[in-house]
Amino acid sequence: MDLLDHARAVRENAHAPYSNFKVGAALRTTSGAVFTGCNVENVAYPEGTCAEAGAIAAMCAAGEYEIAEIAVIADSPSPVPPCGGCRQKIAEFANAAAAVTLATVAGESQVTSVSALLPGAFDASHMA
Repeated sequence: MDLLDHARAVRENAHAPYSNFKVGAALRTTSGAVFTGCNVENVAYPEGTCAEAGAIAAMCAAGEYEIAEIAVIADSPSPVPPCGGCRQKIAEFANAAAAVTLATVAGESQVTSVSALLPGAFDASHMA
């Protein structure tokens, strides 16, 4: 199963009763392990968890901290990008050249990079 298939499968588990906008994300670490996440909304909308944040949390919970690539999928008219907060979260664990696949459930996709999604990212070097 490829990374986009993992994202597509976990998307079905999303809890999105308020927006009805289900999102799935899957990431592969540098060790080859795959972690998935789906968006989880609650009645205090828009408080909730993005799919990308869920996958990253699962990765960290397993003791891994390096994203090699990530895929995100939703039922949208064009490939869905991560929100700004998730772009920063992805940049925390992936190098600038890491592949980011954005996709629709209809089969359209595009591949970009972390640096293209978040140019001029704030990183640990700014804290020195």
